[in-house]
Order: sequence, then structure tokens, then C-alpha cells
Amino acid sequence: MVQTPTNPETETLLIELPSTIGLYVTQEQFAALAAANRDLRLERTAQGELIVNPPTGWETGERNRSLTGQLDRWYEENEDLGKAFDSSTGFILPNGATRSPDASWVSQERWEALTPEQKGTFANICPDFVVELRSSSDSLKSLQAKMREYIDNGARLGWLIDPQQRRVEIYRPGKDVEVLENPTELSGEAMLPGFLLNLRGMLKRSRQ
Repeated sequence: MVQTPTNPETETLLIELPSTIGLYVTQEQFAALAAANRDLRLERTAQGELIVNPPTGWETGERNRSLTGQLDRWYEENEDLGKAFDSSTGFILPNGATRSPDASWVSQERWEALTPEQKGTFANICPDFVVELRSSSDSLKSLQAKMREYIDNGARLGWLIDPQQRRVEIYRPGKDVEVLENPTELSGEAMLPGFLLNLRGMLKRSRQ
């Protein structure tokens, strides 16, 4: 849905956009939209198409809280290794897309190498570590494409957590996707030493 421009003498009109019609914006227009709609999770593809992600349901919100909470506890004990971010953070990837992983982390070395301009509203970097948590409204195919995009743009470790299928897909550069069926925990490996994500509550069956 798009809201048309108005002036004091006109009333607001709403336009419904069919799913077959894309809305394309520049990086500057995207930044302005994001600033004016802080309650929405907006993304932009490498081709410039605007993506509006709907609010999550309570179950996904609960899982997201667990994900970011566990990562934050590890981060507070390892702040010298890098910076951790939640789902509200956008990154401009090398291919031009602006993405907001559900959780992410950037090594201190790469973060400090950015100029002040590159650390703008949306940092010009692909995180080293990214997590996408599938909600009931997410297409698995689109999330898998997003994970491959992260890896192609510099991510070194990615987790696609799918509570619906009770499985996790692990993405690494130059390697086949590793699929874990109903795991109880995930390791941050050498990149996030000592980080273990407890999945017991996150992969339990829906209570709906």
C-alpha cells in the first residue's frame, strides 16, 4: 500500500499495489522512507525494489527475543571481538542491497576499517555472521536466497532457523549448506568462540 503525497488542501489517498507490481527506490529514497517509518522493517534488493516486512506474530517475536538475548549475553562478555546487532539494523551490502538480518555480528577489525561515512545510518558492510529466523509468513525459498546473498557478499557464517520444519540450515563460504534436523544448540564456531545458541525453546512445535 502506498500513500500518495498530500498538501493541506488535499486528502490522503491510499493505493493498493498488486504483488506483481514492484516499487523501486534509490538508496537516498530508501533512507528517507526508513526514517519516516521507523516502526516498519524495510529492506531493499540489489535491483532497488522496496520490501516491506509485516510485523511478526507473537511466537516469532518470542523466538527473536530469545535469539537476540542469547547473542547479547555472549557479546557483553566479548565486546573486544566485534559488534552485535538486532533485527532493526540495516546494512548496505556490496551488491547495493539493504538488508536487516534477525541477528548479526561484525568483527572488530572490519568494523574499525570503516570510515565515518561508511558507518552512516546503514553501515556499508555485510556482517560476518547473520541469522534469519523464519516466521509463518516467510517463504523458505526467499530466505534461502537471502542467505546465499549474505555469503556472496562477505558473510562467513549464516544460520537459517526454521521452526516450522524444526531444522537449521548452516551457510559457509565455499561449502555446501549443512542441514541439521531438530538440533538442540548451535555453535558460533571459531568466529564467535564460546557462543552456543540454545534452540530447545525456539524449535518447539507451534501452540496455535
